[in-house]
Amino acid sequence: MALTGTRPYFIRAIHEWIVDRRWTPYLLVNAEWPGAEVPRGFVEDGKIVLNISPSAVRDLLLGNDELSFSARFGGQPQWVKVPIPAVLGIYARENGEGLFFDADEYTPPEPEPEPVTTGVGTVTPIGRASGADRKPRPSLRVVK
Repeated sequence: MALTGTRPYFIRAIHEWIVDRRWTPYLLVNAEWPGAEVPRGFVEDGKIVLNISPSAVRDLLLGNDELSFSARFGGQPQWVKVPIPAVLGIYARENGEGLFFDADEYTPPEPEPEPVTTGVGTVTPIGRASGADRKPRPSLRVVK
């Protein structure tokens, strides 16, 4: 079993500490991180600040792999999902106290290959080996 890093535990602890003091917890998020589902209209310089106070969100889940909640943005409800590596900090709006993380602590995952539509159907490409690891690929030829 892989061990979970400390970041999700620090996020939960600082969130609780801020809420216990009746301050407003703000989350600084790298909106460009793969899998981050945030309202794009509020992203500035690839980052977004989210108010995650109990009065601002519904169904807040602070998990080990991601955090998620429902909130209104511009009056429209939206579900937000943030992978834990995308969280750059959690702090109190009132005084800026909190915890900020090293943006380079995690390496973004490789993007999933885009499916390719062919005349026969849809094919999802698989990764290719490089250099000496590359094996000859089988091929088909149409013979008339």
